[in-house]
Amino acid sequence: MRIEFLKSADKEYRSLSSELRARTKKQLSLLATNLHHPSLRAKKYDESRDIWQGRINRDYRFFFVTQGDTYYIIGITKHPK
Repeated sequence: MRIEFLKSADKEYRSLSSELRARTKKQLSLLATNLHHPSLRAKKYDESRDIWQGRINRDYRFFFVTQGDTYYIIGITKHPK
């Protein structure tokens, strides 16, 4: 599978610290090869809009949709606690 960022998600990605960007890149690499990798903890976030959520670390999540052979990253946000 391929990974592509929507414009807004790309902006969010670029605003992350270099350490967090590296962690995000690693997690997205795992996503591209195995949606069910345990560290992603990927799950359906919004069933009606087919939006998924994946874990970057304890504090950050990314959101994506699937279309064909591509995962489109639609957002990267701090996880509310």
